[in-house]
Amino acid sequence: MHHVFSDGDREFIERSRMFFLATADADGFPDCSYKGGVQGFVRVVGPSTLVFPSYDGNGQFRSLGNVAMNPSVALLFVDFEKPNRLRIHGTASMHDDAEILSGFEGAQLVVRVEATKIFPNCPRYIHRMHLEEESVYAPQPGHTPPVPEWKQMDVFKDYLPETSS
Repeated sequence: MHHVFSDGDREFIERSRMFFLATADADGFPDCSYKGGVQGFVRVVGPSTLVFPSYDGNGQFRSLGNVAMNPSVALLFVDFEKPNRLRIHGTASMHDDAEILSGFEGAQLVVRVEATKIFPNCPRYIHRMHLEEESVYAPQPGHTPPVPEWKQMDVFKDYLPETSS
């Protein structure tokens, strides 16, 4: 266990297309979310610091709402093609200034995590899987993601923000 990213950690994180984010609310009740994007959507920007974008979601703000009340987070990166896992515990903060947002296509906010523990995890039970295709909804330069069908349903129109796509 360490608190500084190694070159191997950085490479693994920055080639990942997804990770799982664990948060907890003010009462300590846990929640876990899948976070996905194109390779490079998570970046190591300092010895113990990584950043990732928060994209348009379902409007429940379960992850970011929890971070606002309780900044303790855990991240789990899994490589299904070459079985490997990396766990990160740390403290998260949210940023919406124009400079940081400009570096992340499609981001509504950028989450910064100061790692306190970084450690590999035994990969022996990881099922081998291969990427079939990236999600068409993943923001990236030169690509406008389509509006998800569910966000166009009348049943949800009163619950989604005007700018939600």
